[in-house]
Amino acid sequence: MKFLCDVHISFKIVRLLDSMGFEAIHVNDILDKWHTKDEAICSYADVNNMIVMTKDSDFRDSFFIKHTPKKLIKINLGNISNQELANIITENIVSIEKLDSKSFFLIEIDKEIITYICEDNMPE
Repeated sequence: MKFLCDVHISFKIVRLLDSMGFEAIHVNDILDKWHTKDEAICSYADVNNMIVMTKDSDFRDSFFIKHTPKKLIKINLGNISNQELANIITENIVSIEKLDSKSFFLIEIDKEIITYICEDNMPE
């Protein structure tokens, strides 16, 4: 499983994913770094079969309207600590792995609920 972490996701999360045996890169290490446009991030992730992890709602909109990025984890938790986010990712990594075999999916992580939307239940 491969992850592309957007600009507002800490490098600590990238290192966590790497330590779990996954490939993870931060947008600041590729393309135009923090200046990279969302469309370029989506394209890069889709071409390389990567899951975009972000706090930016523009990616959610793009997922539903343009169907890109194809695989998305949207963090809706505000300013939580990196450790809290790391715990949430660790607790849910098995579910994320199961969805990775799907062509399209969105995982939204909120304080009270985690929502999974995949190709099997995508709105038309």
